[in-house]
Amino acid sequence: MASIWLIYAAGVVAGLVLGDGRPATRASLALLWPLGPLAFVVTVGILVVAAMIVFPLFGLLSAAAAGAAWLLLT
Repeated sequence: MASIWLIYAAGVVAGLVLGDGRPATRASLALLWPLGPLAFVVTVGILVVAAMIVFPLFGLLSAAAAGAAWLLLT
């Protein structure tokens, strides 16, 4: 758990020192930088769901792959 806090602290320091903008902007971005990967995962998830709706064959293959993974991993 200590390594996670060290990585977070390093990101905060880098954001404060290397950031471009006013001090308040740099501070808020430095504190919120871990939300970036979460935003990426949510965006990709939404795109995959949209692709399943728009392209039914992709949705069918995705559902089959998810079912196969479920059976193999449980």
